[in-house]
Amino acid sequence: MTGRTVVVLNPKSKNGATGRRWRAIEPRARAALGPIDVEATRGPRDAERIAGEAARAGVRRIVVAGGDGTTGEVVTGLLEAGAGSACEIALLPLGTGGDLARGLGVPRDVGEALARIAAGKTRRVDAGRAEYTARDGERRRVAFLNVASLGMSGLVTRLVNEAPKTFGGRVSFLAGTLRALAQWRSQPVTLRLDGAVVHDGPLHLATAANGAYFGGGMHVAPNAAIDDGLLDVVIIGDVSKAELLRRLPLLYRGAHVGLPNVRSLRGRRLEADAAPGGVWTEIDGEPLGTLPAAYEILPGAVTLAGV
Repeated sequence: MTGRTVVVLNPKSKNGATGRRWRAIEPRARAALGPIDVEATRGPRDAERIAGEAARAGVRRIVVAGGDGTTGEVVTGLLEAGAGSACEIALLPLGTGGDLARGLGVPRDVGEALARIAAGKTRRVDAGRAEYTARDGERRRVAFLNVASLGMSGLVTRLVNEAPKTFGGRVSFLAGTLRALAQWRSQPVTLRLDGAVVHDGPLHLATAANGAYFGGGMHVAPNAAIDDGLLDVVIIGDVSKAELLRRLPLLYRGAHVGLPNVRSLRGRRLEADAAPGGVWTEIDGEPLGTLPAAYEILPGAVTLAGV
């Protein structure tokens, strides 16, 4: 890792399209950014290792060539290495959903995104930290930049990640949502925000949102700001499946907030309790585990470049 910039490449993101595209993208990245080292991930959570090693080697900038999940892994690696302020993160949004880039206004066009990174503008933003129950029953902790959520969204992300993503993020997540609706049953969950109970009973969805979008363009937390030091907690309570389906278009416009059985709150720490193993949580688009879980905001923890 001798270059000033390390590219963390997830070749499997977007159903393998990122790996196939990289051969054409790499010369453009070198022309725009100068010397770079490219480190390809070898499996789940490997970007954490790469980011941690890069930070300890004194690398000053990491470019994430992948999706929101890969970015979350990089953030986790940097924070675990104590390098959240020492090493900048830049986005080449090549993944399925692209929701973090959408909320930040990062161009999907590779050339435009590289030009933004090369311009050198930086911004301090918040990160989230989630603690959840992994599939093996152990408690795990990861960081995230965009959105963590629980409920039906956990099932949606599992279905999306198991299926081909041939038609892009919006179609993949819409199809996953419709499939999940057929299987999902609302589950009783207790939510505490900064120590106070804000929900106790069945629900379909709750977010711990640092960013505004998830699910391939759903404007789930329209009031969220990535640098305000707060999580946006949006709770969709126990409404019928027919009502959920009817409201789905409103979710893409952010027009669901304020509807009956939808609450929007803000706070620093969200705790979610449910029967062990019964309710899944997804973190930056990755279905990592189940409740009980806790989510907290880390104000100003990360420096982004090119935004």
